Amino acid sequence: MMPAFHHLAVQTADLTNCLAWYRDYFGAEEQWTLDRFSDLTLSRLPGITRLTEVQVGDFRLHLFERTGQDGRLPGGNTAQFQHLCMATGSPQELTRWRDRWVELFDSGAYAFARQDPPTEIVIDEAGVQSFYAYDTNGLEFEFTYLPTGS
Repeated sequence: MMPAFHHLAVQTADLTNCLAWYRDYFGAEEQWTLDRFSDLTLSRLPGITRLTEVQVGDFRLHLFERTGQDGRLPGGNTAQFQHLCMATGSPQELTRWRDRWVELFDSGAYAFARQDPPTEIVIDEAGVQSFYAYDTNGLEFEFTYLPTGS
């Protein structure tokens, strides 16, 4: 058996803000929205109010708003998915992703849980180039360029 990746779910306290950022940063397109949920979903995710699926190419995200969050930011030394890595096609594209993040942050149009700027682009001994940045919820993304053969 081999499972296929379907979607990544992102919990947020402000779906409108989160959706706007994913739309403007990634070019995500809304596919559908729910505001009624099964008993199973309500028991697993108390306080869920809305869920919107967005798609970027073949990649899907389920952005869901949930009330009653405790306000702690992701990170620290707890068991969790630590970051999501997105591959780019060239070093120039990697730079454009970083520049776009800075542009959207500096616009003031979005509320960010963390005020941290993206890291600088670093290059390791194999020529792999990467930078890290947070979404509006404080979830970490890595953007990377892998040279041919890496």
